[in-house]
Amino acid sequence: MTAFAPDSIVLNRKLPLWYQVSQSLRASILGRSPDAPLRLPTEEQLAGHYGVSVLTMRQALKELEDEGLITRHRRRGTFIEPSVQRGSPVRLLGSVDAIVAQQSGMRSQLLAHGTVPVPGELVEHFPDLAEVATYHRLRSDEKTGEPTNHAHNFIRPELAERVDPDDLARWPMTKVLRDVVGVRISRITDTVEATLADPETARLLEVPLLSPILHYTGITYDEDGQALDVARIHYRGDRFSFTVTLDAT
Repeated sequence: MTAFAPDSIVLNRKLPLWYQVSQSLRASILGRSPDAPLRLPTEEQLAGHYGVSVLTMRQALKELEDEGLITRHRRRGTFIEPSVQRGSPVRLLGSVDAIVAQQSGMRSQLLAHGTVPVPGELVEHFPDLAEVATYHRLRSDEKTGEPTNHAHNFIRPELAERVDPDDLARWPMTKVLRDVVGVRISRITDTVEATLADPETARLLEVPLLSPILHYTGITYDEDGQALDVARIHYRGDRFSFTVTLDAT
């Protein structure tokens, strides 16, 4: 039986390895294609793929098993749970792969893209630019077709020249910039606030006007501290929750 092939990552030694591996594998599972195999490689194969010990890999798999994303069967192997809701609760846990996992696992429709003058509220992030490239996408639950969030990304024009819109149907912008365009991301600053659905959001997400919405803003920076992408995402308040976990060590 062919095994599922997870994406590769570059590990950050400042964060727990098991956590980074679990979030990367989680993003791969949630962002998999519909015809991808459900069987995972063995613990030893996965450990070799990520460059970690088997003990670390086992801890990462336990995290995914506790979350209900995978099931493990003695002698048969480890399998992705086919009934997993791919629009799982949003979790902000401190790594780029956590952000990728947060944004993965939903069907994405590109509504519009082009170039616009830098919006006034974004001038501080793009002070050297007169225009930015923008992408507007609607994301839906793959099983029910129910709209769950809509996202506006504003990115530097020189990066947009290297972004294939077809990639955005499968992957979040963060993953496209890092793994396809090849940008070295140093950090992402996240802000989450409660707001009320404006007419556009109410129409796209099929919710009543002025119903509760979670508004997420994520700013992606390169190693020189330059803003590459500003993501503004409106989530249905009845479909998502945000959890922030801080390591006190």
